[in-house]
Amino acid sequence: MRRRMGCDQNCGLIAGAIIGAVLAVFGGILMPVGDLLIEKTIKREVVLEEGTIAFKNWVKTGTTVYRQFWIFDVQNPDEVAKNSSKIKVKQRGPYTYRVRYLAKESITQDPKDSTVSFVQPNGAIFEPSLSVGTENDNFTVLNLAVAAVPHIYQNSFFQGVLNIFIKKSKSSMFQTRSLKELLWGYEDPFLSLIPYPISTTVGVFYPYNNTVDGVYKVFNGKDNISKVAIIDTYKGKRNLSYWKSYCDMINGTDAASFPPFVEKSQTLRFFSSDICRSIYAVFESEVNLKGIPVYRFVLPANAFASPLQNPDNHCFCTEKVISNNCTSYGVLDIGKCKEGKPVYISLPHFLHASPDVSEPIEGLNPNEDEHRTYLDVEPITGFTLQFAKRLQVNILVKPARKIEPLKNLKRPYIVPILWLNETGTIGDEKAEMFRNQVTGKIKLLGLVEMVLLGVGVVMFVAFMISYCACRFKNGK
Repeated sequence: MRRRMGCDQNCGLIAGAIIGAVLAVFGGILMPVGDLLIEKTIKREVVLEEGTIAFKNWVKTGTTVYRQFWIFDVQNPDEVAKNSSKIKVKQRGPYTYRVRYLAKESITQDPKDSTVSFVQPNGAIFEPSLSVGTENDNFTVLNLAVAAVPHIYQNSFFQGVLNIFIKKSKSSMFQTRSLKELLWGYEDPFLSLIPYPISTTVGVFYPYNNTVDGVYKVFNGKDNISKVAIIDTYKGKRNLSYWKSYCDMINGTDAASFPPFVEKSQTLRFFSSDICRSIYAVFESEVNLKGIPVYRFVLPANAFASPLQNPDNHCFCTEKVISNNCTSYGVLDIGKCKEGKPVYISLPHFLHASPDVSEPIEGLNPNEDEHRTYLDVEPITGFTLQFAKRLQVNILVKPARKIEPLKNLKRPYIVPILWLNETGTIGDEKAEMFRNQVTGKIKLLGLVEMVLLGVGVVMFVAFMISYCACRFKNGK
């Protein structure tokens, strides 16, 4: 009888061990199977075609995007124009607009090369509650039209002729303009006198409202998910043939999303029409965004380095004097895609710029936390769930003997006009949906896998120990 009980007990222990082993094996098998299911689902949902999560959020972002402006108000305009003194500026802002609220248009799928083309309508709505003043607030800023003359018309004869109209319109090196005029355009009195068919409207972002950015053409990921949202061509106001000859800088996405399964070691490349180039971000840290684990990628200082430090920037050094033989860093000359206008792009307050760039300007306070650009990317889907794009618009002005307002200048200046902070964060409702449909399911599957594996291993070990102990006891 005792032997039978021992046998039954041993059989029970062996059965328990087998069950534990089965659970452990099942948990181990479930891991790669679950990973394959997740990968398959993600690859299906990030394709840019009708019916996917990615397409719905790509056509029209569910995130409210704001663009804040800080204007550099010049405090000593007469002193600079007469004595070529340092320019004293005072930052005023923020003035906030809501942007990117319009859905993409002219969306056309091309199954032959797995691409989708589109245009992005531009629009900006002023948000008084998020601003320090109104669109009618006035600022003393560089005269954009006058500063551009020596760059666009380098012949001294033409400069002399244009100076007649500058004097007649009583235009000076600096001017007073409202926020609305400075950003979105105004009729320039000097240009209005020129008896030639030229555009007389000037503004930092003119034209913007009721225009489109594009045509863009990106891979939809249908045939190769690693290329989803990667820009194939960029046409429109800045044609593709020009950009391919201009350092071949068209690559990356539009930064709204990246190919899925992002690794920390990756360099994320994206194209920005604001700076007329592709640029990149590198991993900095892991961040918890509303319960969603994301990777924070930041724009490194090297992106604005001199060509000696970063050969990719050689095409943004267009002359030898202003750039100190291409050794200056922190600013990029984008005049070639701005119709020859002397526009330079930098990080706000000349963050990471060489001392010679900021030396002639007083009142700047670069700060890494406030002035850097970053993207918070959910690594599994590649979706950007939060971002802050910070850029500064500067205009180069240099001495010109034939131009009355500029004849007393003894040195060139890269004059800061404004800096912007464009931000967007996934809303609470979207975040909850994302947690439920993506991260929640992945966490649940991972938990089930670990529980099955853990319970199976514990059961197997426990029953095997009990079995051995029982055999040892019966052997006695």
